[in-house]
Amino acid sequence: MTVKVPTAPRQLKPELEHEFVRSPDLGYELSSDVGFVRCLSHGFPTPLARWHYHDEYELHLITSTSGKVFVGDWIGPFQAGQLVLTGPRLPHNWVTMDMPEGGVAQRDLVIQFTHEPLTRAAETIPELREVLPLLERAKHGIEFFGLSEAAERHWHRVKNARGLRRLTAFCDYLADLTACTDYRLLSSVQLQSDDDDASIDQIHAVVSRITDHLADDHSASALAAELGMSESRFSRFFRKATGNTFTDFVNRVRISRACQLLMDTDEQVTHICYEVGFNNVANFNRRFLEIKGMTPTEFRRQSLTRFKGAA
Repeated sequence: MTVKVPTAPRQLKPELEHEFVRSPDLGYELSSDVGFVRCLSHGFPTPLARWHYHDEYELHLITSTSGKVFVGDWIGPFQAGQLVLTGPRLPHNWVTMDMPEGGVAQRDLVIQFTHEPLTRAAETIPELREVLPLLERAKHGIEFFGLSEAAERHWHRVKNARGLRRLTAFCDYLADLTACTDYRLLSSVQLQSDDDDASIDQIHAVVSRITDHLADDHSASALAAELGMSESRFSRFFRKATGNTFTDFVNRVRISRACQLLMDTDEQVTHICYEVGFNNVANFNRRFLEIKGMTPTEFRRQSLTRFKGAA
C-alpha cells in the first residue's frame, strides 16, 4: 500500500510585505530615522527579491546583472541601468539569470516613498502638483529610458542626506522623472483622462462596463447610441481618451485579465479564453501573441519564475 504524501499548494499570489519585516539587517532604513523617503540597497541573491507587493511606491535602479523583470502582468528583460517606478500594491520581482558564483554585492538601488504625504502637500503647494500625473502612471509601472546615470547620482544624494536636505534631493529626483518623456508603461491598458473634457466621465463609465463584464459582447455602435453620439464621433473620442481604438482597448483589457488568471490560478487556457470574452481559442491565442509577444502557455510558464530570487 502506497501512502500519498500531501504536498503544499503551489504559490500563485504575491506576498504582502509588512513593515515589521523591514529589518536594518536587510539594509532597510528605519522610517523613524529618515521620514517618508527611505533608501535601500541590496545585492543578489537576497530574501528581498521575491514576488511581492506593498503600500509604498518604489523606484528601482538596477546596477548589475540581467534577467527577467515581472511587474504586474508584465514580463520582460532587464539589464544594468534599468530604472522602474512601481506604484502601491503593484506586484513585482527582478530575477537575475546571469549571477556570478558567490552572487553580487549590489544589484538594486531602491527608494521607497508613501503616497499621502505628497498628495496632501500638493493640495497646498502648487509646485508639487506637477508630480501627480507621474504617480497616476505609476499604477501601471513605468520604465524610464536615458536616466540611469542621473538616477544613480540622485540615489546617492538622497541616501547621504537627512531632514529637509533629503526631501530637497528627493524632489530633485522626482522633477527629473516628471520631466522625462522617454518612458513606457508596463501595463497592458491605460486610460488617459483629459481634465479639459467633461465627457471623460462617459468614457470612464464605458471602461468600467467593459472591465466589469468582459464576457459580454461590447459594440461600439451600441455604446455610441447610448451616449447620443455617432459611431465615428464615439470612436474618435474613445481613441483620444484611451490611446487605443475601441476594439484594441477591449482586446487589451481582456488579455490583461487573462494574464491575471494565468498567473494567479490553475485554470485551463481554454476556460480562461471564454471567461475573458473571446469566442474561440485561435483568436485568443493570436491576440495574446500580438499584445504580450508570447502565447498564453508560454506566458504562464515564464510567470512561474517570478517566485525565484530569494536566498
